[in-house]
Amino acid sequence: MNAREILKPRQGVVRAVAPDATVFEAVKAMDKFKVGALMVIDQGKLLGIISERDYTRKVILKDRSSKSTKVSEIMSRKVAQVDPEAGIEKCMNIMGKRRIRHLPVVENGNVLGVISSTDLLILTVSEKDHIIEQLERYIAPGF
Repeated sequence: MNAREILKPRQGVVRAVAPDATVFEAVKAMDKFKVGALMVIDQGKLLGIISERDYTRKVILKDRSSKSTKVSEIMSRKVAQVDPEAGIEKCMNIMGKRRIRHLPVVENGNVLGVISSTDLLILTVSEKDHIIEQLERYIAPGF
């Protein structure tokens, strides 16, 4: 399975925010969409990512105002990303090494979607359950 297939159920849904939005607006959007991060996109270009982690470390702990701080001031600019053909292993490897929970899938400069660590966990467990089920059928057919 590759990144494109993982994103298929969401068909191009990209939760994003503009760089000039306030952090408060971004956090409200994260709550509305029940996500932990938003892509920061301007004129179709991925500029960065803002996550709950950015908010807590760069706003709350620094005693800044979320209503006056712009997303561009605190977003993470070095965004790890993969192409749509990247496999689950590659995605997990990047996320593990970079200690990130959200991985944009980008093709020709366009963000197709975002893979979360939860997506990969669910897929991995599902795959393991399928293998166990097949082994049980092989070992004890008819039971």
